[in-house]
Amino acid sequence: MPTFPFSAIVGQDEMRQALLIAAVDPAVGGVLVFGDRGTGKSTAIRALAALLPPMRAVVGCPYNCDPDGPAESCPHCAEGGPRKSHKKPVPVVDLPLGATEDRVVGTLDLERALGAGVKAFEPGLLARANRGFLYIDEVNLLEDHLVDLLLDVAASGVNTVEREGLSLRHPARFVLVGSGNPEEGELRPQLLDRFGLACEVATPKDIPTRIAVVRARDAYERDPEGFCAAHAGGERKIQKSILLARERLPAVTVPDAALERTARLCLALGTDGLRGELTLMRTARALAALDGAGAVTDDHLRRIAPAALRHRLRRNPLDESGSTARVERALAEVFA
Repeated sequence: MPTFPFSAIVGQDEMRQALLIAAVDPAVGGVLVFGDRGTGKSTAIRALAALLPPMRAVVGCPYNCDPDGPAESCPHCAEGGPRKSHKKPVPVVDLPLGATEDRVVGTLDLERALGAGVKAFEPGLLARANRGFLYIDEVNLLEDHLVDLLLDVAASGVNTVEREGLSLRHPARFVLVGSGNPEEGELRPQLLDRFGLACEVATPKDIPTRIAVVRARDAYERDPEGFCAAHAGGERKIQKSILLARERLPAVTVPDAALERTARLCLALGTDGLRGELTLMRTARALAALDGAGAVTDDHLRRIAPAALRHRLRRNPLDESGSTARVERALAEVFA
C-alpha cells in the first residue's frame, strides 16, 4: 500500500512545518512530536519520508556515504578503489522500543565468522540511518541504555563499536524524529534537549476539520492508489519547495536585529545555555528559505519560537501556565 500523502494531511500545521524545516536543514537537530493518540503523528513522519528528494550515495556502501565526502571516515570507503555513485531514497529507519543494543549499533557477522572464519561487521540501525532519519515511536518509553547510546552518537555523529574483538567506527549522522503520548511518561531531559523542535499536536476541536480528516482517511483506505494519484501534484509541489529551500538556505541572512530578538527572548524565558538561540536562529533561517525570503524577519521568529523553545524551559512552581503559554507571553513582551 502506498504511503499516505503529506499534502493530504489536514491541520496539524505546526507539526508539518517542523518536519519540512528538518528536511531543509538537518542541522536544526530533529523533531519531537508529542500529543494525543490518533492525531497523525506517525502518518506525517512516514509521509515526509516518501516525498524527500533522492540522495547520491556510494554504490555498495552500507553507511550511505556521500561520494563527495572524505573516504577516510568510513571503514568501507577507506578500503580504496573507485567510488561509484547512484541515487537512492533518503533512509528513514524505525528504531523499535524492544530493539537490542547489538541491533542498534551493529555486531559481529556470525555467518561469515562461522563459515569463513573471518571477523566481519554486520551494520546496525545507526549505519542504515546515516544521512537520513531515525524515527522512534513512543520515544518516551525507550529504555535508558538505548537513550544513553543515542545521546553519545547524536553528539559526535560517529558510532563506535567494540564487539567480540571488533573495534570499528563509522559515520552516523541522522535527523532524530520522535513521537509519543505525554500521558504515558516523560522524556529524559538529556534526550529532550537533543531535539531541535518540539511540537504539540491535539485532536481537532472543530467539526469541519474532524470531518475533513475522517473523509480523507476513508478515501485513502478505500482506494490508496487513486487517492495518492489525486494528490501527486501536491506532493511534487512540496518536494520542489524543499529542493528550492535547500538551494536558498546558504544565502539567507540573519540580521543583527533578529539575533538580538532571539537573545532577548531566550533571556526572558530563562533557557539554559545557548542551544535555544542557535536552534531558533537555524530554524528561522530554514523557514525563511521555505518562504523564499532572503533574510530572517520577526515573523519567522514568532512563527517558529514556540516549537524551538517550549521544551527548553525550566519548571516554575509559581507559574502554572504551560510552556507554550509562557513562550507566547515572552513573545508578546519582546516583540511589543
